[in-house]
Amino acid sequence: MTPADDTEAASGRPSHGDLTGWATDDLDAALGAFLHNPEGLLSAAARAAPDGRRFFETHFTPDASVAGHFTGYYEPEIRASRTRTDDFPVPIHADPPGGIALPRDGIDAHLAGYEIAWLRDEVDRFFLQVQGSGRLIFEDGTTLRVGHSAKNGHPYVSIGLLLIERGIFGADITADALKDWLRADPERGRAVMAENPSYVLFRVVDLSDATGPMGTLCPVTPMRSVAVDPAHVALGTPVWIEVEGHARLCIAQDTGSAIKGPGRADLYHGSGDTAGHAAGRLNARGTLTPLRPR
Repeated sequence: MTPADDTEAASGRPSHGDLTGWATDDLDAALGAFLHNPEGLLSAAARAAPDGRRFFETHFTPDASVAGHFTGYYEPEIRASRTRTDDFPVPIHADPPGGIALPRDGIDAHLAGYEIAWLRDEVDRFFLQVQGSGRLIFEDGTTLRVGHSAKNGHPYVSIGLLLIERGIFGADITADALKDWLRADPERGRAVMAENPSYVLFRVVDLSDATGPMGTLCPVTPMRSVAVDPAHVALGTPVWIEVEGHARLCIAQDTGSAIKGPGRADLYHGSGDTAGHAAGRLNARGTLTPLRPR
């Protein structure tokens, strides 16, 4: 226990030592993610910190823990074409001037001329929109990163929850199982996806391959960035999470349409299929402990 932790214990507030796994976590990795925060959320102490453990234990203290619900997200890598072809007939769109307020069903016809690229099917597009960002891989081997630009203003509806309520899936539904079900009967799949009227528009993101995709606040870091509800957890806040084998310090750097409530969090897993499978399996209760500046 640090001297600062002695002070916290005397006051009745939790200390770093109360966080299971704190002593063995790689806090240098957490500091690396924290340093991606915009300048206005960084201090000279952060930029000059000799190591993550000393920085976080000196400058932050745990706040009250909150019981929460954790899921995972990732940056998909999706085959795409720069032009419409028989193999790539489904577009993703840029935001038109003035935006668009139409629901998902039939929106394509009103966005002609704003196509960024073309995907294999509507399932690829739907899940790219759910994730909010992705890396498009073209047949010549070149890539293009796209990120969330705007939405059509309609509320997000979880089709996974709809299918659970209808008895088609149990609570252990995975993203891979849902994709397979949607593709098994394309007409049925399109009808169900249309029940989520929210539609995401994209922009080209100029980030190096060494950098994670752009979150709401800054580029996100695998297994160290979480999406939160900023009405309850301020963006840029260090957050200790404990859920299904994960006990680690993360940084609140992203948001999401389905991430609502004080204990709701979405853990960023990285890019590609392996990260996607792991992210799709995370759907569990846990605890979230924000750290506040001393």
